[in-house]
Amino acid sequence: MPKRNTSDVIVVGAGVIGAACAYYAARAGLSVTVIDRGPVAGGTTGAGEGNLLVSDKEPGPELELALLSTGLWQELAELLPPQIEYEPKGGLVVASGEAGMRALRDFAAGQDKAGVRAEEVPADRLNDLEPHLAAGLAGGFHYPQDAQVMPALAAAHLLRAGGGRVCLRLGEEVSGLLTEADGSVRGVRTPAGDMHAPYVVNAAGTWGGELARLAGVELPVLPRRGFVLVTEPLPRVVRHKVYSADYVADVASGSAALQTSAVVEGTPAGPVLIGASRERVGFDTTLSTEVVRRLAAQATALFPVLAGVRAMRTYAGFRPYLPDHLPAIGHDPRVPGLLHACGHEGAGIGLAPATGLLVARCLDGREPPLDLGPFRPGRFDAAA
Repeated sequence: MPKRNTSDVIVVGAGVIGAACAYYAARAGLSVTVIDRGPVAGGTTGAGEGNLLVSDKEPGPELELALLSTGLWQELAELLPPQIEYEPKGGLVVASGEAGMRALRDFAAGQDKAGVRAEEVPADRLNDLEPHLAAGLAGGFHYPQDAQVMPALAAAHLLRAGGGRVCLRLGEEVSGLLTEADGSVRGVRTPAGDMHAPYVVNAAGTWGGELARLAGVELPVLPRRGFVLVTEPLPRVVRHKVYSADYVADVASGSAALQTSAVVEGTPAGPVLIGASRERVGFDTTLSTEVVRRLAAQATALFPVLAGVRAMRTYAGFRPYLPDHLPAIGHDPRVPGLLHACGHEGAGIGLAPATGLLVARCLDGREPPLDLGPFRPGRFDAAA
């Protein structure tokens, strides 16, 4: 077990990304201290729906990361307790017209070459998968690899699974980084005292840019706000993760303006979760009645049965957004000893295991399972 003030690696952030980094580092035999100024999953993780998606990702580095994570989540579901609510329910992407279906066919054809399984569902078979889906849709695609977890409990149980090699320190804010004369990282400073380690992992999510600045480097992480509506508990009226083709375009967009495209899914506990909105408004958590109105209208257009259902609550979260829509993962070439694992936007829960494994490989020197080049943290430097 790591000593209270000394370990092999310090992970800053106790969300699902930090938890995965800690878990895989511990599995590699390292002692890990995880520090967070709040509780476990107190940031973006606790405000997430638990999406584990391949259906919304075009071929490229992020999809490779998602496919690696898909297999790792399956392994973790065998290891972690059922309370994480891992559910390989699959996704259903629907189109309202023929133009949308053509776009979905083209998108699925590209994904197929990258290893994603997708099956076209004609209009007359949609109700076989979702009996309460609205009439008049043109068809859709079923993605059996899409899944779901309860994100806060997944983070908590990943930390617990690290066993005695993981020391958790909550309610402690990192106020500075400890460095050697040559600038290399040697730990972190907190109001409670210094903690020492030859490596520090920035898993601070939306606040990852702030931690990078403490190290004297720039990582342009921006918050992108999203709301989720939670209904009263229901029988299983929504079987899959269901969304319209517009959602894929919104995920890929860099617009600061408000975008909403309904993502509707049931949960094992009963409530239906309704997302997703995106807008860049800084860290403003003010409830947006316009977002609630749009999400409710779009959800009931997909599932008319929800029109008579009560929304019990809504909550907001901030996706950690980087300009090229790819996370920063791995060693920072500008600061020896500093690694980054942040900037996953809305995909962090799904991408957490692969990110944690890659960070562990960076720490133990073993060959990573995929190319880290596209995720290199220094790629935003003007000189890069």
